[in-house]
Amino acid sequence: MALKGSELQEGQEFQETVVEGVQRLQLVMYAGASGDFNPIHTDEPAAMAAGHPSVFAHGMLTMGVTGRALTNLVGDGRIRKFGGRFTSQVWPGDNLIVHMTVEGVREENGEKLADFKVSTRNQEDAEVFRGTATAKVD
Repeated sequence: MALKGSELQEGQEFQETVVEGVQRLQLVMYAGASGDFNPIHTDEPAAMAAGHPSVFAHGMLTMGVTGRALTNLVGDGRIRKFGGRFTSQVWPGDNLIVHMTVEGVREENGEKLADFKVSTRNQEDAEVFRGTATAKVD
């Protein structure tokens, strides 16, 4: 079911837990899927030698699960723009909760669009990703 622009209001908030307990296996699987084999994401001794307390998730893995929450909210094929920055590392065991806030609803090129502010946070409410998205709404 797609969101209806007429039902959205500026400031309206949505939230979804997209990962409960990031697993090291997910990091290895993402390395294989993305081709990013930087050992700081999969090899504990290498991560520690680089000054980190442990391996940590690829930034694009965090962005990917954030994008999944957006797609779950607005529907498949409706994201028109999505970007952001990684603000903190995601560690094994972290839960990831995506917060999406409606910034506005507008019309452009014959499409009704909703603009969102997005913040992905861990179980301690520390932000790990911050961005914006635009999606088609009905």
